[in-house]
Parts: sequence; C-alpha cells; structure tokens
Amino acid sequence: MTTISSIIITGLLCVMTTFSYAGNDGVAFPEGYRNWLHTKSMLIQPGHALENPFQGIHHVYANSKAANGLKTGKYGDGSVLVFDLLKYEEKDKTIQEGERKLVGVMHKDSVKYPSTGGWGFEGFAGNSKTERLVKDGGKSCFGCHEPQKGKDYVFSALRE
Repeated sequence: MTTISSIIITGLLCVMTTFSYAGNDGVAFPEGYRNWLHTKSMLIQPGHALENPFQGIHHVYANSKAANGLKTGKYGDGSVLVFDLLKYEEKDKTIQEGERKLVGVMHKDSVKYPSTGGWGFEGFAGNSKTERLVKDGGKSCFGCHEPQKGKDYVFSALRE
C-alpha cells in the first residue's frame, strides 16, 4: 500500500469515526412518543413572551421514567419528555391542529449532560427525525429551564 493510499484510508476512517460519535452524542429522536403518557396540552398565542418561536399547540408526552418523575418530582436517568409543537388554524369557531413546527426533547442523563442540569435538549424541525435545531449543546434551552431548578428543570406537571 502506498503512503498516499494509507493517508486517504486513515483520513476516511477518522471522518467516519467522527460522524459515528457525533450522531451518538446528541439527544435521539423519541420514536413512538405519541404512545407515551400525554401530560398536557397548551396553546401559545400571539403576544405571549414565547410567541417566537413557540406559538402554537403544545402536546407534552412523558416516557415511563419521566411519568414516574412527574409523580415523585425526581427524574431518573433515561427520563424523556417531549413537546410536540404544531401550528394551528382557527376555523368555524374551533382551534385545530395544523402542520408540525418541531418536536422538542429533554433526555435525562446526569453523566452525559452535567452542564445543563443533567438534561440533554434537542429540537427536530417539522416532521424530520434528523434535522436538528439545537446548535449550542442545549445551553439556550437550559437557560429557559434553569428557573425550574426546584422541579428538576421541568415545567410540566401532572393534572390532578
């Protein structure tokens, strides 16, 4: 094997390894989340402080570990919360779901995400399972969630 061939193969292996690790470092798309516990729905309308970018209908889902956390106030590693954000249409005196804007995900892993309260944050654009919206490692998401420290950085609660 020539030196040039060795350099090319080594370079390709480095690139493949980098992509492999990069794909595993982020929060995964939450397959099947609509079958999880539905914890609440909410509508953010124009004029709300979070209108841009969160205007729309929010449905919040919790996997079984996060459902337990909602009950106890303690979220174990592996807890996942999802908010499904949809546009809405006002039609015939109703408010109806429109297109999906994004799927927001919080994944608890205290070892992997120590700088953001033990939570990994991600947003997936529209109906995509691969187009990621979080570009700062979740720091901006965490900044909004930080005032909820007493509730392990979670806004949602179970209705009684």
